Amino acid sequence: VQLQASGGGPAQAGGSLRLSCAASRRPSWRTIMGWFRQAPGKEREFVAAISLSDGSTSYADSVKGRFTISRDTAKNTAYLQMNNLKPEDTAVYYCAADGTLICSSWSQFTQYDYWGQGTQVTVSS
Repeated sequence: VQLQASGGGPAQAGGSLRLSCAASRRPSWRTIMGWFRQAPGKEREFVAAISLSDGSTSYADSVKGRFTISRDTAKNTAYLQMNNLKPEDTAVYYCAADGTLICSSWSQFTQYDYWGQGTQVTVSS
């Protein structure tokens, strides 16, 4: 499975960006796609995840109400709409996918088998 992430770039605080992550195929019918981010000197952290099969979602507390994850099942693609961006959202964003995760594992980056290249998001104040 190959994941292609796109959509990062610069933004002003309060602005918006949309990230996309296209998978070459689904690992399984219960594929989960997630977004993680890593700022310089910090650990990779969970942002959001979505089930491609039923659309259920999970968010980190830090992005709830600002970010929305969605999917296009026909394209095996997950999107991350980021609104009201803050400077602390600055990071490299990575998309990931896995075909066997249980719900309690969606936020654990070590549990994902497939990763896309990172895309830089830089938010200036």
